[in-house]
Amino acid sequence: MPKPRIYIIDVTNRDGVQTSRICLSKLEKTMINLYLNEMGIFQSEFGFPVTHHETNYLNANLELVKRGALKSTRLEGWVRAIKEDVKTAFKLVPQIKHLNLSISTSEQMIVHKFKGKLDYASVISEMSEAVKEARESGAESIGVNAEDASRTKMDYLSEFARAAKKAGADRLRYCDTLGCDTPFTIYERVKELVDAVKMPVEIHCHNDLGLVVANSIAGAKAANDAGQDAYINTCVNGMGERAGNADLVSVILAIKYGSGMQGYSLDENVNLKMAWKIGKYASYAFGVPIPINQPGIGANAFAHESGIHADGALKDRRNYELYDFEELGRGEPEIIETGRKITAGEYSGIKGFRNVYEKLEVEFHDDQEATRVLELVRYANVHNQKPLVDDELKFIAKYPDIAKQIFTMNP
Repeated sequence: MPKPRIYIIDVTNRDGVQTSRICLSKLEKTMINLYLNEMGIFQSEFGFPVTHHETNYLNANLELVKRGALKSTRLEGWVRAIKEDVKTAFKLVPQIKHLNLSISTSEQMIVHKFKGKLDYASVISEMSEAVKEARESGAESIGVNAEDASRTKMDYLSEFARAAKKAGADRLRYCDTLGCDTPFTIYERVKELVDAVKMPVEIHCHNDLGLVVANSIAGAKAANDAGQDAYINTCVNGMGERAGNADLVSVILAIKYGSGMQGYSLDENVNLKMAWKIGKYASYAFGVPIPINQPGIGANAFAHESGIHADGALKDRRNYELYDFEELGRGEPEIIETGRKITAGEYSGIKGFRNVYEKLEVEFHDDQEATRVLELVRYANVHNQKPLVDDELKFIAKYPDIAKQIFTMNP
């Protein structure tokens, strides 16, 4: 039997964009998917298949899968564990292959959220019917989310998980929805759950007590110790509702370098060299600065000022650095132009536009092609409401038809 592994399912494009007061455009969500793919992340929870303003974006990104632009990262949608929602998801996004179906399981939620619409038995019944519908509709993988699992009684959580497995689910998502677990409780609960049900578990934690990465690692460790694969849910730069979700880079670093984690296997496809790039892009896209002390990618993550520390680091980096900055894609200087700068915006003309693309070493066959891409770049600037980065400009030129689909809204 192969040794169980830890995989990453990034939920930036679902839970991250639910963060109050911030958002991502559909182009920015697409770029996050492309960067996650370059980083070798197992799966991206890329959006909401029953939400109409997501429809064009979701279908466009699935087209990128067909064209080979997204090869290593699977795209998975989030829907409520309701049969009708599953039907709607496949109606609006027919090519979707991976789904996570979510429903609340705690007494608090069943009594005080559902208000009599559902009870313990009907929660399991609704979920089971939704899983069967997803499988019959063509889903290749199905995760079932137990919302508020950390406050759910263990006997009921095990019953719920067994029913999900029987209905055809591939994984159970253990949601510490309020961030109330500690590393000790989540280890015990996940270990008991997996021992009882024998199925892989996703660990979805929040940072309300500042324990999100520790809890995520403890939960994954418990699943592996029980002989099953674990899937940790992350967000780039720890974005997410309230105090946020588990930071993508911090989780990877903790698995690779955390004391006592050397016997656990991280998905071998993960490429940490993308850490700096994806972190910087997400910071720009969200409009949220990276904290100076952010693990791995913060400005001070490899800074030394104290005489003893600086002397030690210069003698041997291992004196005061647990891992190398090069491993995270850091080390190259950031160049800021201070002279003449021609940019491509919503009011750009063809001459300035072509100058921008010449610097990116992108050539157009003729003025007609350049004009068509220019029009899309204008729309993209309106769409993003901020200047486009080079990778966005290159994406639009390479996939103009997909870019057009992403920018199109049909209210």
